[in-house]
Amino acid sequence: MSLTTFGVVGAAGRMGQMLVREIAATPGCKLVAASERPGHPRLGEDAGSIAGVGALGAGLGDDPAALFRTAEAVIDFTSPKATVAHAALAAKHKRVLIVGTTGMEKAEEASLAKAAKTARIVRAPNMSVGVNLLLLLTEKVAATLGVDYDIEIVEMHHRHKVDAPSGTALGLGQAAARGRRAPLEKLRIPAREGITGPRAPGGIGFATLRGGDVVGDHSVVFATEGERIELTHKASSRQVFAKGAVRAALWAKGRKAGLYTMADVLGLG
Repeated sequence: MSLTTFGVVGAAGRMGQMLVREIAATPGCKLVAASERPGHPRLGEDAGSIAGVGALGAGLGDDPAALFRTAEAVIDFTSPKATVAHAALAAKHKRVLIVGTTGMEKAEEASLAKAAKTARIVRAPNMSVGVNLLLLLTEKVAATLGVDYDIEIVEMHHRHKVDAPSGTALGLGQAAARGRRAPLEKLRIPAREGITGPRAPGGIGFATLRGGDVVGDHSVVFATEGERIELTHKASSRQVFAKGAVRAALWAKGRKAGLYTMADVLGLG
């Protein structure tokens, strides 16, 4: 097995540390570079030591460009603005970039697509294998059931999450909309508050919950007269996201330039 070298941006954060641990534990993978924002208190420390797996020879720097000069694959679970900059670096150096960043706007998504002309980019609202199966099931169920089945997507995350609904919830909404052969923008029901009147048929609603240390719970509810179908995924550890991200990087290493999804990685069509 050939060695794949990795870089992690935001390596001192909760998700970043989980990624470092997963890379260190995966045969054929080696962490060679890690970065954090300028002024971070742990700059200069070894990313492996920060993550609790011992020194890996990857000091925490504040220059993300160094990751793309050094590593074959870079994993990014940061912010939309930072991810756009990282995508440009991936394009410049023709690297693999794995993007788990959520909350991106259309212009930022367009920047990723442009970078993917020369880089290999895998982007997914959720890197979990289970969640990607849930996306597939959601589309199939929505395509099978009629508009008399109301669709509601319910998600809960920890109190520190800054975007809502979650990227995964929006991804589930898009999957349901594809099943109904319409863009989500036409079917999405705004957040409810006050006297909203009866529910319009055919729409896709969202409910967002925040609290405690919940890693990520997502449910898709199909409700009609007399019955209700619920598809649910609950993550109890960020490790499932890290495992998926590393798997995606190893898969993308041998591919041509392009913008891929976890469905491509998992062979889900």
